[in-house]
Amino acid sequence: MLFRDRCLAAFGAASMLVLASAAEAQTPAPPPAAATATTSTLSFDTGGPMPPEQAALAFERADLSFKILPERKAIEGKAVLTLKMKSKLDRIVLDFDRVFAIRAITLDGKPLKPSAWSNPEGRLTITPPRALTRDRTVEVAITYDGVPHEAKRAPWDGGFVWSKTETGEPWIATAVQGEGCDLFWPCIDYPTGEPGVVDLHISVPAPLVAPANGTFLGMTEADGRRTYNWRARTPNTYAIALNAGPYEQLSETYKSRFGDSFPIQYWYLKGRETKAKALFAEFPPMIDFFEAMIGPYPFRQEKMGVVETPHLGMEHQTINAYGNNYARDAYGYDWLLQHEFAHEWFGNQLTDLDNDDMWLHEGLGSYMQPLYSQWLHGDMEYMARLNSQKAGIRNKSPIVSGKPLKEDDVYNADRGPGNDIYAKASNVLHTLRTLIGDEAFFKVTRLIVYGRDDPRPGNFSPRYASTQDFVKAVNQVTGKDYGWFFDAYLYEAMPPELIEAREGQDLVLHWKVPNNRRFPMPLEVRVGRDVVTLPMADGTGRVAVGDAVPVIIDPAAKVLRRQPYVEVFQAWQKARDDAAKAAAEARKKAEEEAKAAKPQ
Repeated sequence: MLFRDRCLAAFGAASMLVLASAAEAQTPAPPPAAATATTSTLSFDTGGPMPPEQAALAFERADLSFKILPERKAIEGKAVLTLKMKSKLDRIVLDFDRVFAIRAITLDGKPLKPSAWSNPEGRLTITPPRALTRDRTVEVAITYDGVPHEAKRAPWDGGFVWSKTETGEPWIATAVQGEGCDLFWPCIDYPTGEPGVVDLHISVPAPLVAPANGTFLGMTEADGRRTYNWRARTPNTYAIALNAGPYEQLSETYKSRFGDSFPIQYWYLKGRETKAKALFAEFPPMIDFFEAMIGPYPFRQEKMGVVETPHLGMEHQTINAYGNNYARDAYGYDWLLQHEFAHEWFGNQLTDLDNDDMWLHEGLGSYMQPLYSQWLHGDMEYMARLNSQKAGIRNKSPIVSGKPLKEDDVYNADRGPGNDIYAKASNVLHTLRTLIGDEAFFKVTRLIVYGRDDPRPGNFSPRYASTQDFVKAVNQVTGKDYGWFFDAYLYEAMPPELIEAREGQDLVLHWKVPNNRRFPMPLEVRVGRDVVTLPMADGTGRVAVGDAVPVIIDPAAKVLRRQPYVEVFQAWQKARDDAAKAAAEARKKAEEEAKAAKPQ
């Protein structure tokens, strides 16, 4: 997620995005509350239990044509969907925003009467003349037009972004992670609703350029318009993106450590070549990091692509959105670019089975920023990034609930984990790595991403996985049962708390975990110059400290645990921010009253 960066987007975005406070500046913020959605869409109903009619469909192909009309902020579309029946069906159910007027629907080329379809609350239901038998493949073509939902603050809220460049040219993008693909094309708006192949035909006013997902199949120009044709394989539905603008392109062939090559491309606004070249120079070392630490770039048969957007960012398979405005970073690389690219592995190659497992996208994606800092510059910057993330952890809801969830119930911090699927999950992964060691940790990561621990170009496919699949991979690789670890860190809101007491010359410690869960997490204690490891097998430990100084528990910061001093900082920070907000509102009110009282 900037948020799949479906962010965020990011690490700061998004599979998402940048939090307001300095302590959270490198951690993606979740989307806003559902109140921002319009009543005309299913914007925040993405996910949850899948309707049985959709679970019974295999989505083989989508051929999508879009005519973008910037002057009207409208689109004309045609979606040709190839669907295979897993069981007998009396009707086909798709997700599609009801703001669009459906002009025609055909089934295997034969027109259906308007009475054969309805779209109540954005759930497009198509009734064929007769039941569709198991294993039958049908082609449904839907022609439509209208004004799509416009994002007010993309990518936190989804929809179209109708912007203009500094020179007045149209600059257009889509970002629909939280609200779903149904905001501009009829689809199956669930993580498991990926089509096998998507063809895109994007018509824009000339001389605009329309980069998109997958492989470029050519451009045609006629009657003052250009049509760009693309083909992508197994894309996440929300990762299918439209972009249009006065773009120029940087391109080169990347030579991989696996011995092959693939294209890397960046579309940037004209006039920004110098900054664009500096960002483009970050692509090769970033790719090498991921291929060395995780495994082969999954979509090398298509491209590694990035496009400059008028919103902050989003992971869009092979065409990631970048809108960080070339900001400099003390860590020596563009965190947004890196976070969204991480989602090519954690979100696009590995896709969660349910939104409840979204931490697999955002947590693993967010952990890549500290890990990349360690790769580039060593342990100090690794720990600095982790500590910055830790300051933003809220511990209000568990990272995983254990039940199917709508996407907004995950990203909305008022009723779900929100930003904790980024920052807290990243710190959980750090703790896991220190517990089981690097060899096991990265083997687990390869297994969950590729389904095997020996990935090579060509020997793996995109896959789905759940939280329990991750737990099973850890147990498989280590030969031990680490269920207690995940029970404490993922399924409880509060992290483990360490209770300290002095008994004579000894320091006595014990773990306190919600619901009295078992938690045999070993701990290191520095006693003077010596470091003692306490097994804590029964959740308790004792070490003789006498008058030694210093006595530091967990001196290498290996274990995520409740830290009262962080909570004190967060409370101060909230009070400060609330006071500043109240003062700003008071000033605004005073200005409005003064304006109203002034004689006209």
